[in-house]
Amino acid sequence: MDAPNPKRPCLVPLGTSSIENPCSLPIAPDFNQSNIDLTISSFLSLSDLPLFSLPLSIGCSFDRVLDNVIPSIAGTSRDEFDQDRFLDRTLQLASLLYKSTKRCIRKRATLQNSTSWPLLPELTIKVFSMLDTKSLMQASACCTMFNKCAMDRVCYSHIDLTTAAEDVDNGVVCVMIHRAGKELRSLKLGSISSSAEPTTSLLTRSCLTPLTFNHGFTGGHLRSLHLYHLRMIDCESLSPVLSACLNLTDLKIVGLISGSRDNPLEQLGLLTRNCRLIEHLFIEIYGAAGLITDSSLLEFAANCPNLISISLLGFLLNDAILQKIIKGFRRLKHINLSSSPEISGCFFRGLELCGKDSPLETLILRDCYILKESEVLLFLNSLLAGDFKYIRLIDVSNVDGLVRDGGNRTFEPRFPIEELKKQRSNVTFVAIFESQSSLSSSSSGEVYSDGTSSWTSNYNSAEEEHDNDLDSI
Repeated sequence: MDAPNPKRPCLVPLGTSSIENPCSLPIAPDFNQSNIDLTISSFLSLSDLPLFSLPLSIGCSFDRVLDNVIPSIAGTSRDEFDQDRFLDRTLQLASLLYKSTKRCIRKRATLQNSTSWPLLPELTIKVFSMLDTKSLMQASACCTMFNKCAMDRVCYSHIDLTTAAEDVDNGVVCVMIHRAGKELRSLKLGSISSSAEPTTSLLTRSCLTPLTFNHGFTGGHLRSLHLYHLRMIDCESLSPVLSACLNLTDLKIVGLISGSRDNPLEQLGLLTRNCRLIEHLFIEIYGAAGLITDSSLLEFAANCPNLISISLLGFLLNDAILQKIIKGFRRLKHINLSSSPEISGCFFRGLELCGKDSPLETLILRDCYILKESEVLLFLNSLLAGDFKYIRLIDVSNVDGLVRDGGNRTFEPRFPIEELKKQRSNVTFVAIFESQSSLSSSSSGEVYSDGTSSWTSNYNSAEEEHDNDLDSI
């Protein structure tokens, strides 16, 4: 049996950094860059001979040169080592030529894109700044020119990561905030879907910490912050972040964790203590909220003198507190207190004095369990009398119907719809009630801005469409 072929000796590989970066190779004393450039230029300028197969091809020339050089090395004590080293060096040179060619191709492509793309870089950056964050990342991966434009800070002024919530973690948020720097104006995080569970989010309570870096330099430029269904997001974790967002005017938190003994308005006071410019506030609480006191309401009102829109969902608000909120915030135009289990509507009676001059435009009391038919009727009569002349939308829809004076519930309340259409045709009154006999059907009277009325038989679709409208307020 023939002896097995001897294995090729294991050599210590040459430094990969020399391959990747030819400038890092050691320079011989007699090295002349001009001569090297001339040699490579002559090699690349060879005439268009066939590359393969034919005797005059360049490939055959390579084979002949290597076959002639390798035997000339043989005969020394280290002939195997020298031959292997020569072959490795040849592969290195071939690799360098290949990589240089690839870089040249990319440069030419970049130049081609720059000359063929009709917009100036400044206009391209402006267009990119209008894209949502996911589309911006996709555009940046197209070519070098787009990537360079997409790295401009202006493109990250409005960061919206809600469309890719399943793939976003704290690290991604940190990178985005760092890219935006002083240009950051709005930030949206989490999953907007109502079916989203906080436990499925990769974002934790520390995801907003980069806003506090450099003494809150980035957070100080933020104007709008929307958080949806983040894990374990509570006042304790948000307070340090919001203390750095001194110029915040729009705050929306869906899924704020609240303890059963915590005063929700006291928590809001802690959140808004340093955000005195807030104009739009939307908070939806998870968990049973504690009782609200007058002192906490006064502190909250003092912290937000510029409040125009307020939405407090899941709060244990009663009629007395709601009446003080409407009277305390003189600039309020939009109020959404849906799912408040202790609001009966008695607060309407205390608004006669401020009703005529009230700037209130939207009042939403959806699914307030003990809301009374008589109190809503009293409010509608005040509208017919000319009060609340700026109001445009009223929503008292309820899956459980409204409460009558006798304590029973009604799904067909008696409201002066026709008179309201005639005298206040610019008011939209929404009263959608789920039928007691069928969960999929309902009867509802609606008055639209054009004065027409409509009766709908599908509660679920109407509620979904209306919720989308409310989210845009």
